[in-house]
Amino acid sequence: MAANDGTEYSELRATIRERGTARVWIFVVGTIAWAGLTTVTATLATPPLGTIVPLLVLAATFEAVFALHVGVERIGRYLQTVYEADGPGQIGGWEHAAMAFGRPAGAAAFDPLFTVVFGLAAVTNTVPALVAGPTREELIFVGGAHALFLVRVVFARATAKRQRAIDLARFAEIGHPQKRT
Repeated sequence: MAANDGTEYSELRATIRERGTARVWIFVVGTIAWAGLTTVTATLATPPLGTIVPLLVLAATFEAVFALHVGVERIGRYLQTVYEADGPGQIGGWEHAAMAFGRPAGAAAFDPLFTVVFGLAAVTNTVPALVAGPTREELIFVGGAHALFLVRVVFARATAKRQRAIDLARFAEIGHPQKRT
């Protein structure tokens, strides 16, 4: 591995670490902002359409978390493809080991996209609208917006589950003529 290769590898591993930390902080801060807006919406008894603003904050937070997760995964697959041994009888590095390890039966599970929390928050976000006594049209609009967000969360989770394989296939497709093992 050339000196420049070592720098690239170190910088990319640092990027993974920093984006992973940023993802959690964005989730925490975004959730606090959403909770504050939802509380204000409920306290002020705003019209049902007032729940759209907290929903937008929730959606923006989710999109930021999702984008960081996708980016980190892609960098990991790049490192796996370019820097780690993957031939017969060769031992891969961290990225290969993490993929091979998977999640053993009975092991703790975690959700890197926090989809359950986002789903619960979206459902909770509808409460102020329901308490305000919405018209049928308001209920359809507000309920539809929340349903679209929930569909996005479910779709993103399904996409994230397939991403590693997709990224590995794409990196294999474009090749890596300067493999650095």
